[in-house]
Amino acid sequence: MPYSMVYGRESIIPVEIGMPSFRTLNMDKETNEVELRLNLDLLDERREQAEVRQAAYKLQIAKYYNQRVKHRTFFTCDLVLRKVTLSTKEISTGKLGPMWEGSSKVVKESRPGTYWLEDMKGKALPYPWNVEHLKKYYQ
Repeated sequence: MPYSMVYGRESIIPVEIGMPSFRTLNMDKETNEVELRLNLDLLDERREQAEVRQAAYKLQIAKYYNQRVKHRTFFTCDLVLRKVTLSTKEISTGKLGPMWEGSSKVVKESRPGTYWLEDMKGKALPYPWNVEHLKKYYQ
């Protein structure tokens, strides 16, 4: 529990303090002190175990996500459409404007998933585009 990770013991809710419960009535103070000291000694180990569980969980989530990702690759001279972003969107088009803009041709791949493009007139675009913002264009 997160509370026990921080404070080294289980939490007692205020209702248990005001109204005696089985847990609070049968508590032996000496035994409790010994157990608290033992819990503090083992706290680092519990934190390490929690860290290992968290790392395993992150790997499991990443594996689940990566199984469903559809990787896209483009080759030189492929035609692609570019996604309209807020910086390239015309203000006058409104929310019903196009989501993809004019066809472009892939010139080269600078690294996996990043492509340099040129428009259909042969003018190179000033910066590379990520594959998640591109879509294959079929004529």
